[in-house]
Amino acid sequence: MRHGNQIPVPVMVRVKQGALARTGLYLQRAGFRNVAVLQSESLIAPLPQLLRNSLNEHGIKAEVWNEVKAIDVESALELYCNLPGDVSAIVGLGGGKALDVAKYVATLARLPYFALPTSLSQDGFCSPQSSMTVGGQRRSLPAAIPYGLVIDSQVCRQAPKQLTLSGVGDLVAKFTAVRDWKLAFHQTGEPVDDFAALLSDGSVHAFLSHPSFDDEGVRLLATALMMNGIAMVMCGSSRPASGSEHLISHALDRILQPPKLHGLQVGVATYLVSRLQGEHSERIDRVFQETGFWDLLTQDPFPREQWLQAVRLAGTLKKSFHTILSARDVLPEVESLIGNDPRLSRVIV
Repeated sequence: MRHGNQIPVPVMVRVKQGALARTGLYLQRAGFRNVAVLQSESLIAPLPQLLRNSLNEHGIKAEVWNEVKAIDVESALELYCNLPGDVSAIVGLGGGKALDVAKYVATLARLPYFALPTSLSQDGFCSPQSSMTVGGQRRSLPAAIPYGLVIDSQVCRQAPKQLTLSGVGDLVAKFTAVRDWKLAFHQTGEPVDDFAALLSDGSVHAFLSHPSFDDEGVRLLATALMMNGIAMVMCGSSRPASGSEHLISHALDRILQPPKLHGLQVGVATYLVSRLQGEHSERIDRVFQETGFWDLLTQDPFPREQWLQAVRLAGTLKKSFHTILSARDVLPEVESLIGNDPRLSRVIV
């Protein structure tokens, strides 16, 4: 019988205004003097410079400073193989691609990883996976969660609003993901880690108590997305954060050219799946109305036929992953919802 869990969690977490400019101090206090920095392409100039100034001020040497241009495993292996021997930590700065690559390189090198997200577009910055391409196909590869998280709420507030709304879409997916997990338990016997499910569910409610993009709202969103990552580590599965809504988004990634932001796809799929599941639709709708999620997508809606194609494809992507898509033929219901639901009919046309 399992009597308890010992799980890795971030040792250092800073979610505050001005945190980016204090990163050198955080590294100094933790005893890391030589680092490799991997940053997103085309970050606005003040952000990398803020980090450079902070590292210099506190005597931290950046042995490597690279822009991440590709997310394939081969490029990550090259970065890993070229790391100087005295690098003691990996620092990722920017958006999802750079953070995924930095996390994966740190995992290969068995070095502590510091995540410095400049937007809150999804929960990947603290998840136990890196989204990479292998042979041209997108894969989620095991990776260690960050040793340190430095989230500058002022920087994240200044990110394009669609990125933050993408984070909201990824966050509310925990409602439908946990419901799918419990459905799998009842229909296939797949065990549910109750505390991981509770942690994931609770993180959503924290943001729903203050669904805005002021400093407090950004802090709650960042913390909630972080907790989702920890919930996944806790149970050794993506189940607390990913269900049928993510399968639909993965299918859209293959069909749409180009796909929309991950969290925007996931958010719409979450509302759709919640209608199929018969739970949480009103809560999801309310937070989408209050944050402007629906308004954003109304300006650039999804194509209807490709959504129907994605729903058909989604159920075939992970045969062992039991969800509402496995339980019954949902396509007739989906067609009806897309045509008649007042929210969906505005964003899928």
